This record gives sequence, structure tokens and C-alpha cells, in this order.
Amino acid sequence: MHNKKLEEYRLERLDEMTIADMQEEMDQGNLTSEELVLMYKENISLRGQHTHAVLELNPDALLIAQALDFERRQTGPRSRLHGIPILLKDNIDTGDKMHTSAGSLAMKDHYALRDAKVAEKLRQAGAVILGKTNMTEWANFMSDKMINGYSSRGGQVKNPFGDFDVGGSSSGSAAAVASNLAAGAIGTETSGSIINPAAQNSLVGIKPTVGMASRTGIIPLSHTQDVPGSLARTVADAVALFEVIVGCDPEDPITTFAAPFEDYNWKQHLKKDGLQGAKLGVARGLFKKINDEQAVLFEKALEALRANGAEIIDGIDLGVEQEDLGFAVLQHEFKANLNAYLAKSNPNQPIRSMEDVIAFNNKHPEKMLKYGQNMLEQANGMTGMLTEREYVEALERNRFLAAEPGMKKVLKTIGVDALVLPQDYGCNIGASAGFPSITVPFGYCEKGEPFGLTFSGLAFTEPSLIEYAYAFEQAVKGRRKP
Repeated sequence: MHNKKLEEYRLERLDEMTIADMQEEMDQGNLTSEELVLMYKENISLRGQHTHAVLELNPDALLIAQALDFERRQTGPRSRLHGIPILLKDNIDTGDKMHTSAGSLAMKDHYALRDAKVAEKLRQAGAVILGKTNMTEWANFMSDKMINGYSSRGGQVKNPFGDFDVGGSSSGSAAAVASNLAAGAIGTETSGSIINPAAQNSLVGIKPTVGMASRTGIIPLSHTQDVPGSLARTVADAVALFEVIVGCDPEDPITTFAAPFEDYNWKQHLKKDGLQGAKLGVARGLFKKINDEQAVLFEKALEALRANGAEIIDGIDLGVEQEDLGFAVLQHEFKANLNAYLAKSNPNQPIRSMEDVIAFNNKHPEKMLKYGQNMLEQANGMTGMLTEREYVEALERNRFLAAEPGMKKVLKTIGVDALVLPQDYGCNIGASAGFPSITVPFGYCEKGEPFGLTFSGLAFTEPSLIEYAYAFEQAVKGRRKP
């Protein structure tokens, strides 16, 4: 494709193209992976300055795309992601020429020694890792005053839909995909960090069960709750990414649970009638602070679910509220996990501990302490040994409250298949239990702020959640381009 034709294609066809569309075009010889990379780079150079969503580009992306095009001609595509440009959140290691910094200038010179397991799996599937996305610094665990989407390294991520909260901490991953700067992105979640930005940017976000995908090589916050997941414009695209990152990793023992899903056919769950006979629960105690516009949209979403065959069981009491859980588990685990990661990081990287991060920030206050670092300091005040009574009690309380007498018991007793929630309200209940959620675009408030519906289920119920999400998406077609 020559320059003029490529520019026309970018302007007329590229935006909102699905991964399936791209594969069809490449199979028919109308498009190459190299051209896709060039067009997305053009979009990033034009639109990226407005959103600050992309931190840096992979210098080898074009060469990788050329090699994948050659491979397609010789032996055919490896997978549904062959030649597809994907962005990664800046806390995911890549053993290439890109940095991994968790959004912090303290880590701006850090080159990971090897790929994170999820990055490795994407490359094996033939995806092109296009670049790294900006994120809320240290996964929103630096300061309780920090705004979603801000980092010292990348500045403030903006919501492409307008002057609204961009969500976090996978802010850049969401804003980039919403702005059509890549086909999809990988984010990470500890408590709302995929679901929240997906809802705020009118995207599909899949937050898997803890144990579905490896955390090896991801700058950590909490080993109890951290998990990588996918962000895309459609459910099918989010599933195409999700299915590649699922699987066992000997270095992350919890992923033993993913064994049954190693070569699983996820596509079978993209069913237009996926809501038929589903029993979906509404726990209104989880979203008491919802505003009037969102409340109206939520009721309309419930009507759409009923119209497509779902039974809505309203007024469920989980017997637990978000406030019951607190942040003690994350606070204690953050120090232990981050210190372990930094100690094993590239020896040329001078930041070796949380102590070093805090010292660096104090040394460069004008650049680093716009919002302070009280959460880092509090986490650093812990021993990092995870022996504290407060930690053990909080861990037991969270796991017990969220999982056993909370979601698990109530859903099974009442016979509910999953919960439905507005936006990301209540998502930290499922996150504390390690359970999965999927959010789907539904509509917009009067001023244009996106609104999504979230399906939240028990561990390893992703097949069912994907069916509900896909059927709902196909019925309501709730997304529009920013």
C-alpha cells in the first residue's frame, strides 16, 4: 500500500476495526502487519499528545511486523493475534529496548532482563508489542491524593471522551485503546484497575480469576490480588487477548488452576443467546453512592438483560460492604512484593528497594511529589516480613468476608450465576476474593461520560461471564467512538 492509500485507509477504515477484521484483511492480502503498525504509529503521533496514553514505542515493532508478514506468507498465521499490534501497561516487563517503570521517573532507566510471562505468551502467539502505556504511578498506591492516570514519567492521562475521570491504574491502556491507538491492550488489576478504566473509557475489560494468568515479570502490588487482563473495544477482541495470556507458569504457583484452560476454545462462548436462562443478582448495598444519571442507566441495562432472557434477582444482601475490607492486605504485601521484584531486577538499575524509591522521590520533590507519597511511606513502615498480626487478620477477614460468607455463599444459596453492577461499583469485593469480572459499554451520561455494566462471578466462571457479556454487547451495541 503506498503512502496516500495507507493514509486513506487509516482515516476511513482503521478506527474501530476488530481483530477479526484485521485478520481477514491480512489473509486476503489487502493489509499487512507492517502497515497496521505504521498506521497506529501515525495515530499515536497525532492523538497521543492529547491523551498522554502511550509512554514509549517499541523501536523493533516495524521489524517484528515485517517478519510476521513474511511468516504469514510462508506458513500462515500462528493465532488470532498474528501481526496484531498490542500495547502493554508500563508495569509489565519486556526484555527488549523498552523500559518498565510503573510510571515512575525513579525507574525511567530500568530495562527488564526478560519478558514477563504474559509478554512472552503474546509474542509466541505472533502479536506485535507496539509499546508501553502510561499508568497511575505505582498502580495508584503512591499517594491517596494522586489523581487517576497521573505519573511522574508520563504526566496526566486524559479521557478521550471528554473532561472526565480516566480511571486507573491501567489508565493509558484504556485511553489508548478507546482512542484507536492499538487493537487492544494488557492491563493489570489489584482492585478495580482494569474494570474502572474500562468502564470510564467505554471499553470491554476482562479481569480474570487470580490464577488464570501469570504475574511473573509484572511490577507487583499484592500477590493475593494482582492479575493481568485485557482491554479492548469489543468482547470478541478482549477474549482474543485473554485466551493468549491464560495458562500455567511454574514461577507463579497459583496458575496451576489454569491447567484446564490451557488449550481451551474460548470462542465457543461468544453466544448471542448467552443470557438465556441466566440468573443475575443485584446487590444494591454495593453502590449506594451511585449518581442519579448512572442509576437511570443501570435500570435500563437491567431491562435489556431481562429482554434478552436473563432473570434478575434484586435486593441481594452479600452481608459485607466494601468498607469492611480496607487496604491493610495491600499495604503489607506491597513492600514485601516490590522489594523482592526490585532486588532481582537488572543489576544496572540503582533502585533496589521501596526505601530507594522514597529516597529518590524526596531528592527530586518538584518532579516526584506533586501529590506526595504517603501511601508509599505507610507501606514502607511495615516490616515486609508479613508476620504482623494486623496483616494476617486482614488477610483472613478479606478472604473470608469476600469469598466464603460473601459472594460465594450468597450466590450459591440463592442460586445466582453472577452479580451485575454499575461501572466498577463493588469490584473490590470480587477482587479481594480473587474472583473474575467483565465490564461492557452500555451508554453515556448527558455530558458524554461513558457508563458500563459489570458482570462479576465466582472463581473460574469466565466462560459464563463471557457469554453474558457478549450477548449483552450484541443486544445493546453500547459503544461509540470518542
